Amino acid sequence: MGLITLGGMTAPERPEHHQEHDMAAAAERAPDGLHGLSAELTARVPQLLEAMRAVGTGLELRSTLDRICETAAALADARYAAIGVVDEEGEGLSDFVTYGISDETARETGRRPDGHAGLLGTLIHHPEAMRLADLTADPRAAGFPPGHPPMRGFLGVPIRVQGEVFGNLYLTEKRGGAEFDDDDLHMVRVLATEAGIAVGNARLYEAARRRERWIDGSVAVTTALLSGGDADEALSVVAEQARGPADACAGIVLLPAADGSGGLEIVAVSADDPSTALGVVVPPGSPAVERLLAGEAVFVADAATDPRLITPLARRYGPGMMLPLRSGGRVLGALATLRAPGARQFSGTERTLATQFASQAALALMMAEAQRDRERLAVYEDRDRIARDLHDLVVQRLFAIGMMLESAQRKDLSPVVQEGVARAVDELDVTIQEIRTAIFALQPDPDEGPSGLRTRVLREINMAAVPLGFTPTHRFTGPVDSAVGELTGKNLIAAVREALSNAFRHAHARRIDVVVDATATLPDGARGVRLTVADDGVGLPEGGRRSGLRNLARRAESLGGSSWCGPGIGEDGGGTTVVWEAPLQGPFRVRP
Repeated sequence: MGLITLGGMTAPERPEHHQEHDMAAAAERAPDGLHGLSAELTARVPQLLEAMRAVGTGLELRSTLDRICETAAALADARYAAIGVVDEEGEGLSDFVTYGISDETARETGRRPDGHAGLLGTLIHHPEAMRLADLTADPRAAGFPPGHPPMRGFLGVPIRVQGEVFGNLYLTEKRGGAEFDDDDLHMVRVLATEAGIAVGNARLYEAARRRERWIDGSVAVTTALLSGGDADEALSVVAEQARGPADACAGIVLLPAADGSGGLEIVAVSADDPSTALGVVVPPGSPAVERLLAGEAVFVADAATDPRLITPLARRYGPGMMLPLRSGGRVLGALATLRAPGARQFSGTERTLATQFASQAALALMMAEAQRDRERLAVYEDRDRIARDLHDLVVQRLFAIGMMLESAQRKDLSPVVQEGVARAVDELDVTIQEIRTAIFALQPDPDEGPSGLRTRVLREINMAAVPLGFTPTHRFTGPVDSAVGELTGKNLIAAVREALSNAFRHAHARRIDVVVDATATLPDGARGVRLTVADDGVGLPEGGRRSGLRNLARRAESLGGSSWCGPGIGEDGGGTTVVWEAPLQGPFRVRP
């Protein structure tokens, strides 16, 4: 088989064969056909085999394309080389890899060719070898953009992977001002065949790695959701694990809006600046929301210009995938992965893997929800039992003790004893009232509507009073219920719970003061709400754990606020004061 015949060879049907085997076979067949070739071409066969070996080295797709360009330029003695990767529709280029073009020249020429016109478009629709002495004189040429280096001689050869056109290899400007000849064409065609094998192997390797990354992400999501940890942190894991394998600049989780508008609210973000996106509500009138809630995926080529995305947030991004979190016929929310403007489009394989990941995440969400329901039911049952015991046993016994003391008080006792008994009876009355308050907190009315922020704070205080052994004092300033937004309020309640828990478990406090001020002014001048929880405990130990305080700070920072600690209210400043503040309404929201 001669080199000309070898140049027309297609890629093998089994791409998993090692390139060493293919090269060895080519080396064995090459001498049989050397008799009919020119001496110049025969002399270049070792160079060709070395080029084939170089092309087949490595498995990273991008580095493989770079290596093909460099090797082809050296083989044909060309100044410039490029590979245009044909998109899935076969209408343009999804990627364009160059050799010989400096970074400065690339910036001056601006956007890379898309293959919709000119000679590059011709090669896409007619993938055949092309050799031109002067490409600028060809009527199919579309011209060069400003700043583009001059090019005349042109050689174009398709690269096929498993019989399908992967892209085209372009060579221009043979050194010394010469034209590309038939020998160059034959050599480059053989190299393109080997390039197809190398690209096929690299694509298989990339696909395996990509699947592995998505599988690892699914495992991490399932573990996070079922570990029983903080729900917000688990959703952040979903966003982070979706962003990485998708090579996206943002991973976003959306759930039905808490305000009941029917829209989708961003509840978790993995991005360079998550605070500006967290809490944004995409209204129900958005075409994208309608499709997502119907269980349909939304793929966009450019989020900034797609009419289906109507929020200002979309203007920051380019290609994107918005996938419903759907399981068992129920749509729990949506998962979005977005790339930077001008980035490559998501391939069909990436869309399939991301869809499978979203389905796995939705299943994990449902399992986590069912697990939390079971745990919540067990807690409610335990709380009902505790409430009954407090009412039937403790309160009744305390009431009986009070009756006995009152009876003893009526006897002929000294004034000092009577005064002491009276104080004991008063203390018992206060204790009974506190226990009844705890009983009411343990038994919320299931039919009552959503509680205001003030009520929810009081509920947390009363629930903390049981393990503390005393009820923390509290004070509210300003329109707490009406001024504080739902997102900020939800995080403030979590901050109250965390601060009281720290005071009970670590501070061993005997006094705790809770203040919620809805008239606070934040450092940037914005109106905010400030929570202050001060105790007289042992203070922060040196080298102790700070995970709870970090959680407080992370919640505040995600809303655009802050959190810090200071001296407490004990003697000589003993104890700890935790301050947590955030804007009243949290991050910017888009309303319908």
